[in-house]
Amino acid sequence: MRGCVPEVCRFYGIVIKIFYADHPPPHFHAEYGEYEALITIAEAEVFAGSLPNRALSMVKEWVEAHREELNQDWELARKAMPLNRIDPLS
Repeated sequence: MRGCVPEVCRFYGIVIKIFYADHPPPHFHAEYGEYEALITIAEAEVFAGSLPNRALSMVKEWVEAHREELNQDWELARKAMPLNRIDPLS
């Protein structure tokens, strides 16, 4: 979907994105500096790429707090609808 920003959250230098028309399983992209990982929503497991341990730990903590919102944004992205912002890790 052109013109829509897939970024749903940003905290401690970590950027979380959900791309439109992305492939299953339901997942998001976490970027931290030159690192990028694809992380499943259901289990908060990396299935492609990598992040430094500290960044990954923060991402996993954030997923546990926002799994329902991530699933909602995944479904919106599949329908090519605008995504909702999700609160950062605090």
